[in-house]
Formats: sequence, C-alpha cells, structure tokens
Amino acid sequence: MIALIALVPLLGAMLPPIVIRSGRDRCTAVTAVVSLVSLAVLLAQVPAVFSGEPVRTSVEWVPALGLSFSFFLDGLGLLFAGLILGIGLLITLYARFYLGRDEKVGRFFAYLLLFQGAMLGIVTSDNILLLVVFWELTSLSSFLLIGWWSHTPEGRQGARMALVVTGGGGLLLIGGMLLLGQAAGSYELTTILARGEVVRGSPLYLPILLLVLGAAFTKSAQFPFHFWLPHAMAAPTPVSAYLHSATMVKAGVFLLARLWPVLSGTETWFLVVTGTGLITMLIAAWIALFKTDLKAILAYSTVSHLGLMTMLLGFGTPYAVTACVFHVINHATFKAALFMSAGIVDHEAGTRDIRKLGGLRRLMPVSATLALIASASMAGIPLFNGFLSKEMMLEAAAHTALVPSLATLGALLSVAYSVRFALGVYLGPVRDDYPHRPHDPPAGMWLPVAVLAFLVLAIGVAPQLLAGGIVALAGQASAGPVPIPEVHLSIWHGVTPALVMSAAALVGGLLLLAVFGPLERVREKTFRPEAKAMFDAVVAGAVAACRRGIGPMHADSLPRWLAAISATIVVVGATAFFTATYAPGTRDLLPVEFLGVVAWVLLAAACGAVVVLHGHRVLTLILTSVVGLVVSLAFLQFSAPDLALTQISVEVVTTILMLLALNLLPKLTPPEHAPLRRLRDGGIAAAIGLGAAGLAYAVMTRDFTTISDYHVTQAKPGGGGTNVVNVILVDFRGFDTFGEIIVLCIAALAVVALLDSALRGAAARRLDAVRQGLESADAHPLVLVIATRVLLPLALAVGAYIFLRGHNEPGGGFIAGLVVAIAIIMQAMASGYAWAASRFRVDAHALLGAGVLAAGVTGLGAVLLGRPFLTSWHGHFHLPLIGDVELASAMAFDAGVFLAVVGTVLLSLAQISRVEARAEHRPVPEGPLDIKFGRRQTTPTGAPLTTARVDAAKES
Repeated sequence: MIALIALVPLLGAMLPPIVIRSGRDRCTAVTAVVSLVSLAVLLAQVPAVFSGEPVRTSVEWVPALGLSFSFFLDGLGLLFAGLILGIGLLITLYARFYLGRDEKVGRFFAYLLLFQGAMLGIVTSDNILLLVVFWELTSLSSFLLIGWWSHTPEGRQGARMALVVTGGGGLLLIGGMLLLGQAAGSYELTTILARGEVVRGSPLYLPILLLVLGAAFTKSAQFPFHFWLPHAMAAPTPVSAYLHSATMVKAGVFLLARLWPVLSGTETWFLVVTGTGLITMLIAAWIALFKTDLKAILAYSTVSHLGLMTMLLGFGTPYAVTACVFHVINHATFKAALFMSAGIVDHEAGTRDIRKLGGLRRLMPVSATLALIASASMAGIPLFNGFLSKEMMLEAAAHTALVPSLATLGALLSVAYSVRFALGVYLGPVRDDYPHRPHDPPAGMWLPVAVLAFLVLAIGVAPQLLAGGIVALAGQASAGPVPIPEVHLSIWHGVTPALVMSAAALVGGLLLLAVFGPLERVREKTFRPEAKAMFDAVVAGAVAACRRGIGPMHADSLPRWLAAISATIVVVGATAFFTATYAPGTRDLLPVEFLGVVAWVLLAAACGAVVVLHGHRVLTLILTSVVGLVVSLAFLQFSAPDLALTQISVEVVTTILMLLALNLLPKLTPPEHAPLRRLRDGGIAAAIGLGAAGLAYAVMTRDFTTISDYHVTQAKPGGGGTNVVNVILVDFRGFDTFGEIIVLCIAALAVVALLDSALRGAAARRLDAVRQGLESADAHPLVLVIATRVLLPLALAVGAYIFLRGHNEPGGGFIAGLVVAIAIIMQAMASGYAWAASRFRVDAHALLGAGVLAAGVTGLGAVLLGRPFLTSWHGHFHLPLIGDVELASAMAFDAGVFLAVVGTVLLSLAQISRVEARAEHRPVPEGPLDIKFGRRQTTPTGAPLTTARVDAAKES
C-alpha cells in the first residue's frame, strides 16, 4: 500500500488535462481528490509507524543492478510526506483562485501532481537507486513549474538555472549512491542505515560524503549554489509557495537527515555541513534584508532558514537533529503562508515592490492579520512556532565554539527582515498611489493561509502536542540507532543562554532597522559580486570552451564523419583479427539450391545497382525494396514466417511514405564528390562489407550455445503460446519491446517536429523551389478508388485475423498494425488524404499514447499481482457458442504494440501530407463514390483548372 503514496499522484497527473474540459472547479476537485487519496493511504500507516516499526514493501525490478521497486515509511518519511500532501492540498485550492482565466489550469495541476509524486517518491524510497530516479524527476517537473510563464524571459531563465544546478547535483547523487551501495554492500536504505560504521570506515567514505553533500547543497540552495532559488521566484506564486517552503528545497535537507546515521559523526561532516549551513544562513539573511521585491525577500529568507537546518544537522548531536526536524515543520507552515500572502498582495495591489506598499492592514484586514502572524513566527517572536525552533537552534549552537555568536547574528538578521516585511507591507499609513486599489481576495485565496496561520499559533501556544509525537518520532528516525534526548517543548524554559541570545537577536534586529537607511547607502557603495552574473559567465565560458575544443574536430560534413567512424571500425576489427589465432570452423555448409543462388544473385545485383545508381532517388528506393523482398524470402527459406511478414509489411509502408517524401525533393541527388574521395569511401565500404561477411561466416561455421532451446521449450508453459517469436516479444523480452514502441512513438513525434518547420518560412520556400511541379491529370483514378474501398474491409479483417492468431501462429500486434496502416494509406493514395482523414477521425497522437499506456498498464498489472514487470498471465476458458479458448494478458500488451504502430504510420502520413499541402490543394469532389464523372479540364500545361479558370475558358 505504501507504494501508492507516490504512485497515486504520478498516475493521477493524467486526469487534470482531461477533466479541465468540465471546468476549473471540477479540475481542482479532481486534483484535490488525488492528493486526498494519497493522504488517506499515508494516514492508514500512522498506527504502524507510531508503533516503532517502519512499514516496508519491495518488488524486484532490475535485480542485476540492485534496483528494486521498494518503499518504506518511518517517522521521518511520515513527517515529510504529510507536509507534501497537506500543503499540496492548500496550494491546489489557492491556485484555483490565483491563476487567471487564460491559464491552462489542467496542465498546471498535472505538473503539480507529477512533482508531488516525485517528492513523495524521494521521502518513501527504500532503494537508493530508486530515490535517484525520483530525485531527477523532481528536477524535471520543477523545471516545468518554474518555467510555467515561459513567455517571460525571467521565467525561462529561472527554469533553466534551476535545472542546470539541481540537475548537476543529480549527477553527483548518482555517483554518490553507487559508491554508497558498494561500500555498504546493499542498495536498500534500511540495510544501509544499519551499517553506518562500515560506511564511515570504508576508503570510499570521503568521495561518498562529498558527492552526497554536493547533491544536497544544490537542491537546498546552499552556498555557493544559493543563487538559483531566488531566480526561481519568476514562477507563479502557488509554485513558489509549494516548491520553496515544503517540498523541493527541503529535499536536500531530507537527504542529509535520512543519511545522518551513516555519514555524520566525523570531523569532515562537522566542518563541511556546519560551515556551509552557517555561511548560507548569514549571507542569505543579509541579502534578504535589502531586497524590495516581496518574493525576493521570502526567497532569500528561505535560503537562510535552509542554511539553519543544514547547520543543525552538521552539529552531529541528536538534540540538533530533533531541532532541525521541528524547524522543518515550523518553516513549512509560516513560509508557505507568507508566500501565499505575497501572492495575494501582488494579485490585489498589482505590485510586489515593498517601496510602493504599506498600510494594507486597513484595506485588507483579513489577509494582513494572517500575514502578520506568519511574519511574527519567521522573526521568532514568542507564542509563535518559529520562536520555539529558534530557541532550540540557539540552544544547540550554544554548546559549540564560535557558532553561538554567529547563530545569534543570523537570528538578528531574521528579525530585521521579518519586521521590515511586516512594516513595509501592512503597517504604516494608507497610500493613494497603489497600482490597484487593494482589498481582501475571495475566501479561496486567504483560507489556505488561515489554515497555516492557525497551525503557527497552535504549535506556538501548545507545542507539547508535537513534542512526544511526530517530532520525537521523526527525530529518532533521523538519528537512527543513537537515542535522542527527551524533547521538552514549552513556551517558558526559564532564563537560559538560548533565551538571552534570542532577546539579543530581537533587540539587535530592531536596532538594525533603525539605522537601515544609512546602512543601505553604505551597502550600495560597496562592491557586491552578483551570483547571477557569475553563473552566466561560467555558462558562457563553458560554452565557448566547448566550441573551441569541438570546433576543429566537428566538421559539418556527414560523409566525412561516416568515413572516420567506418575506418575506425575497420582498423579495430582488423587488429583484433590479425593479432589473434584463427582456426577454420567445424560445421559443414548447407547444400546450395538453385533458387537460393538466383535470389543471392538478385540481391547482389540490387545492392550493386544501388551503389551505381544512387543519384536517382526513386530508382534507388525501388532497388532497396527489391533487397528487402529478397531478405523476406530468405526468412521464409529458413522457417521464419513472422520475420518475413514483418519485413514485407515494413517494406510496403516505408516505400509508400518515402515515395511521398521524395515528391518534395528533386529527382536527382546533388553532384558527387571528387573521384579520389569516392575511391576512398568505396574502399572503406568494401572493407566493412568483407569484414561483416567474414564475421558472419565465422559464426555460422562454428558450434555455439544458444538460449533458443529454452524459449522453444518454455513458450507454451511459460508464455501460453506456441508462436515462439511472439512469446519472446511480449513475454520473455517484453521489456525490450516496451522500450522499442516508446522509441517508435518518439520517432513519430520527431518526424512531426522536424517536418513542422517545412510548413512555413525559409524551409517551405526551399521545398517549393525544388518541387517538380508535375501532377497527375487524374488525381483520383476511379479504378483505384473502387479497388481500395472494396479491399478496405478485407484488409482490416486480415489485420484483425493476424492480430488474434499472433500468440500461437505467425502474426502479432506489430504485423497487424502495419497491415491496418497499409489499408488506411491505400485510401489516402486513392481518394486523397483529406478524404481519408475526414473519415478516420481518431487522432494519431491519441493512438500513440493509448499504445504506450496499454503496454505499460499490462506490465503494472503483473507487478500488482506480485510478479515481475510484464509477466504474462494466461488460462483456458469455455465461452458459450464459441467453445474452449485460450486468453493471455500478452494480448493486451500486443494491442499496445498494434496501436503504437498504427499511430506512428498515420502520424507520419499526416505530417508528410501537410507538408505536401495535398489536403488543401483542391477540394475533394463529392458525389457518387465521391467522384464527379465528366471530362477533366486542364490548362495547356496540364495543370488542373480552378473554378474561375473553368468559367473563363468556357466564355473564351
């Protein structure tokens, strides 16, 4: 069940783009229901987690790599998953009222659920390689969310910057996790957490530590990677409130807390983690103090608080870990509330510039009250939850050298920017120059803030409700085998060093604001390195260096590169052959038959003709079709009817599509290269051909072991079919086939993307210039039209027959898809693409998606039944009027292959037809059989006359 915590949002991400057609409210409700279902599954595990035993489930995925589909839930995972889902529900409601009418809300919620599922996967993964997969998925999905307003340069740059930094950290994490699994002897996190001493004693400990810390620091925006998070504020406010308060930026903190029992306890850990967190806390707080954009203030304050959490984890004490866990809760509540409050101000007042705001408490009393509560918590004022975790932080810092004063300075700066935020926006006199007249927004926008503000007050007034509950549970889960001290959370602990430091921070922050004006003027005159400028310079330098390094090697000549690659293959192969011993094969040759010799001669002649006549494009295509036909005959000769059917079907489809494509090109290829270059290319090609022939001969004349015997014997009992080829494709190697249809769909989409540029602009003009301009006098011959329409039901029936028999006889989804595609292409050839498309109303994109989805769901069905992915299920059944039949789940997978093939061919046909402009070239006649009988009128050049030209010709 715990796997559903992450899988439900990932699968539910498909729903909002569909439901949006029913309205924004229903789309929002469906999105919320998806999160609620995941939350219900999470809450169902609470009793088991609080009993002290982590809940775990595991399914083998790729055992050879140590990758398993395993999840576990303990106190730390429960805390983070609860924050992700709880605040996610509030963000969903807030986004419904924040986003404008012209926003594509369905797509936005899909991205949001995709990101939510990825974050839940991180906090619940038990396999560290699976954790890496979800880690990378958060980087990709956050890229989509941060760049939501892609029409703005800031949105595009913020998304790219976040992807570059966090994606680079993901590469570090891959290396770190691989080394960690090697050092611990397992890739399962529950096993690794129990082997901390083994990992710390390993010679791989230092590279593991540095790689993991690099990944955590980039994700949580620690110095010197802190710059990307403020630029990510170009995203809509719901994204900022979600990603940068409770989810994405907390992923790095979670990783440090999760691996704390394994990696902490060394001097290197203390120096690197504590030092980085402390520097980040101070630098970001100092920058936040002088920012004027509300979201920029909150962004840098977020970086500062992330530094605080990192510093606490660096202390290496169980008390500090507990303080970090407690501050994760408090920061998520008040920071999400503040981000949403900033969005409300921007939404209602029309600006986020603090210099243009003030006095909003009178105009927006509800929103102002909620925002002031959250600001007080961020400042660490008593009776608010931020005060309690700040006290714990100062208490933990009081026992370390040099850190107490610096931690107090960080708290002082936090007070200063929090009070400045409250004074500059909500307090002071009412202005008369707001861009828009502010007022409280609809309840849907301030209600999520109210829920968070209530939690801020409730935790601040009654912290004991959490002390022995989730805080202690999550703290102990993070500390691992080290027992944590009993947590005493209360409003008053007496006069302690932490209280004195907190009072000093509060007074110092107010005094700092008193001299803010002169301090700001001094800062303006001081040199300040800009992180963004440094990042841009590094990127530009890297690009320039790559161009200088690759430029001399990267010639813009494809034949030259092919010659270099081919020559390298020849040299390597020849070196391997001539430096090793060689003995003749022991297997006798098969008898040579006359028909085989004829076919071989035809094949050789066609191949030679292609080389000589390749300048004639259409003739070359015909010759290559001859080669394909001879190959299919060879398959028949050696008892491979499935391969023969596939080869013939592929030849037909590709020949037709390539003929349509060649209609866009000149009849002849450009002039050939110089004779010496042709001689060089011919020599390389001959060497490769002889080498391939020699290798094939060497293999076929030797005895070797093969797995085909296993497939033959296990096809029926293991896969439920007697067609071994089909059983291999849909069962034994079904994962390969699944990957192949995905690649096929990607290729189809690539065809659309590449040819889309030929519909307009310079590419379209070039195509128009090279077209031959010749058209048939009879675009839709009557005989061809009638023949194709009579053959259509027959071809479809053949396709269905081949599909249904494929598991036990030659056939299957791939061949059936090609046959059906040919039947549809025949209609387009005879009656025109517009006529065929108007009657075949299924979108080719939908066919691609349905094919991949059907194949994937078939595989997941086996996983849900406890079997490996794509394991086939089969059985015998007796159906009334039909009799005994055998059904197998592989048929559903084969149906996915069928849909993917049909969709690929039709999508390619559609795009080529668009480029050729056949569909819009002239209206298709309507009438008996959609053909108008009568003499066709043309111009003297043979071109068809338009209606106006026909009328003019008659009058003439």
